[in-house]
Amino acid sequence: MQITEGSVVQFFYTVKDENGVALESNVGHDPIAYLHGHNNMMIGIEKAMLGREAGESFSVTLPPEDTYGPRVEGSEQRVPVKHLQGAKKWSAGMIGVLNTEQGQRQVTVLKVGKFMVTVDTNHPMAGKTLTFDIEVGVVREATAEEIAHGHAHGTGGHHHH
Repeated sequence: MQITEGSVVQFFYTVKDENGVALESNVGHDPIAYLHGHNNMMIGIEKAMLGREAGESFSVTLPPEDTYGPRVEGSEQRVPVKHLQGAKKWSAGMIGVLNTEQGQRQVTVLKVGKFMVTVDTNHPMAGKTLTFDIEVGVVREATAEEIAHGHAHGTGGHHHH
């Protein structure tokens, strides 16, 4: 079955920077699942997935505009260290998670004080041209419920409790 609007797609990926250094991968773990055509996935990945089939492997190199966006200068913010999630002790260069009005956001620690920490709110991969090595797993029609909710359910997707 080909990937089209309304397909639920499960896939494995490895993302690499301009130098071919692997930054992130879910190979060997659960696949990511998303509902194609419903803004659940980076635009560049969706475009590259269209028309592909289960079992297909491919690589695609994407500009920042199609992935995590360009870097925004002056995106430093001081936040209480207790709001930063992901480690007990922080140092410059570490990646943490902040809860924002737009949901969870990865940030890079720039400077650590006793009670406050200065973070760069750009996504750690913002501004980078990235290469995604993708292996398409299961491709299936979305259920009526998934279409209504606008996202995939089940393995690698969203679960309702």
